[in-house]
Amino acid sequence: MLLERVRTYVTVPPTGIGGSFWVFVEVDTDNGITGVGECYGVPVSGDIAAEMVEDTFNRFCRGMDPHHLETLFRRVYSAGFTQRPDVAMMGVFSGIEIAIWDILGKAHEVPVCELLGGRFHDRLRTYSYLYPENVEGGTDDDEVGLDVYHDGEAAAQSALRFLEMGFTAIKQDPVGPYSFQGGRELSLFELSRAEDSIAQIRKAVGDRADILLGTHGQMTTASAIRLARRVEQYDPLWFEEPCPPDQIEALKVVSGATSIPLAAGERMTTRKEFYELLKAGVRVLQPNVGRSGGLWETKKIAVTAELFNAQVAPHIYCGPVAHAAATHLGFTLPNFLILETILSDFHEQIAYSSLQWDQGWMMPPSQPGLGIELNHEKLDDHPYESGGRLHLEMTQEPLDSHNQRVARELK
Repeated sequence: MLLERVRTYVTVPPTGIGGSFWVFVEVDTDNGITGVGECYGVPVSGDIAAEMVEDTFNRFCRGMDPHHLETLFRRVYSAGFTQRPDVAMMGVFSGIEIAIWDILGKAHEVPVCELLGGRFHDRLRTYSYLYPENVEGGTDDDEVGLDVYHDGEAAAQSALRFLEMGFTAIKQDPVGPYSFQGGRELSLFELSRAEDSIAQIRKAVGDRADILLGTHGQMTTASAIRLARRVEQYDPLWFEEPCPPDQIEALKVVSGATSIPLAAGERMTTRKEFYELLKAGVRVLQPNVGRSGGLWETKKIAVTAELFNAQVAPHIYCGPVAHAAATHLGFTLPNFLILETILSDFHEQIAYSSLQWDQGWMMPPSQPGLGIELNHEKLDDHPYESGGRLHLEMTQEPLDSHNQRVARELK
């Protein structure tokens, strides 16, 4: 059995939940098996990302035995005389590698999790963001009708809706947009508004749910510490990426200044970068298997975390294939904590999945491979136009401490 051909599909989710586009990969073998994968967050246009996938596969993977994953990883990791973490190349390879695991599972007639060390858990706890949309239908939520990111009352109402679905953990980013400028010092008004959001969620949910404080590198070290001290009393399960991901020493300082466990990793790749996070005191790692180097590399990341008594909470802000891959991995990890989940009609429509979510829990995989196949008709209905938006985009103007554009007069 040899790897023979790759095909790519770039689709646009109409709600924008999970990113502005997804890059899916199908890999064929010479004996007729097809595996499906997904690349996460390659920071170029979708059509260019697809070309990168095809070029990488044809250079390093075509004609290889799919069992030889160590060789495949090292070839791509070292591509072009790099031999270091590269977020774009690892995103490209991760999608191919996930598809190869799907092939191996189908070839050996077992779920992928059984090839990654075997199932350790009987079910996986999940969480969701407090989305402003109705996550079941992808439309505006008329019942709430408010901004869950900036209005504490709306956030609390939304949290109760998610508890009714069965979730026992919800995530909220209350500190405003993320900008290309990096961390910024938030004003007292912004800090108070963020604190109020977390306070109202805690008052609404009581001890029925964990609160995940999910920021995205918006703050300076000092601002992150000030916010952490304000919200410690509400006992968040974690404080996520409070400083930009290239500020490892800042994360170390914040970690030492708060009792809230730090979480990070959605913008990191390979065991090297996650090892640096662990040394800085991060105790919840959040790799996205579609970027971190694929399933085998992410398994190594999780094993490294065990040496630091740290846990793994796979990041999922993408499509259903990467979510399926993260689910299989999560079932094998002794130090698994919780899995991000997106409930939306489009995620269910774009792929046929045998994986089952039930009242806040993911059930064990049972089908060979990943247990998911692409719906090609739906893919064709939502094409990506060349040169469109990136998967995620940052505010391209500097923001001040009030989270306003610097050039804009405050009202």
